Amino acid sequence: MAGIELNSAAFDDHDVIPRRYTKDGEDLSPPLTWSGVPAGTAELALLCEDPDAPSGTFVHWLVTGIAPTSGGVAAGQTPAGGVPRTNGYHQEGWGGPHPPQGDRPHRYFFRLYALPEPLVLPDEPSADQVHRAVDRSQLASGTLVGLYQR
Repeated sequence: MAGIELNSAAFDDHDVIPRRYTKDGEDLSPPLTWSGVPAGTAELALLCEDPDAPSGTFVHWLVTGIAPTSGGVAAGQTPAGGVPRTNGYHQEGWGGPHPPQGDRPHRYFFRLYALPEPLVLPDEPSADQVHRAVDRSQLASGTLVGLYQR
């Protein structure tokens, strides 16, 4: 399977997410860029999840229907063509990191999936439901990991 290159101007892979992009700051979604989307991609889906959350993997951002030609998204914006879905805070769109005070750094996995057809998900999907849906059909994916601690 081909890989998508996923990056952020705000932080490097496995580096600290700046406070501006967290609930402790301005709670803006970070800027992202991507390349290597394969031919035959009908849409992209973006997921940000925290597998270190005390209650299980927490969805911070889920956007479906992203235009395959978009190439990225500016801070605080929704990717072109994208439909923001409900996050783990029961809000639409981005909900920044806010791990428990004193926890070791949590890992925030930003995953971009290239899909050959529109993604079908329930109204408030869990990270596991998203993974099951994309694992069946993805053409390619890319991952960027950010860290945050309070």
